[in-house]
Amino acid sequence: MKKLISFSGGLLIGLINILLGAGAGTVAVLILKKQGLSQKEAQANALMIILPTTLISLIIYFFNGHVNFYDNIFIIIPAALGAFAGTFLLSKIPADLAKKLLGAFTLFAGIRLLSGR
Repeated sequence: MKKLISFSGGLLIGLINILLGAGAGTVAVLILKKQGLSQKEAQANALMIILPTTLISLIIYFFNGHVNFYDNIFIIIPAALGAFAGTFLLSKIPADLAKKLLGAFTLFAGIRLLSGR
């Protein structure tokens, strides 16, 4: 049963990642938590799942003419710095706070998307 959930969840994550461009990591965290990982472990392992799916999505979008690397370089570098800072912060904050932050961000993003802003 666990393998079926993993496989089905993987398909869902891939579909969400390519169709929506966001949110697949949240689904990955939920699936990994269902499999018994802690909040921090689930968040860390979700990145391992999202990396290859994001690369595949990037390649597909690139070949369809939807990617402009030059304009994004000004976002990529600070985002990488933010990832380093976030990794440090995640190791310092309690798991309950990490869970609440993920929920709050997901709710905020959902409201923004639904409102069209």
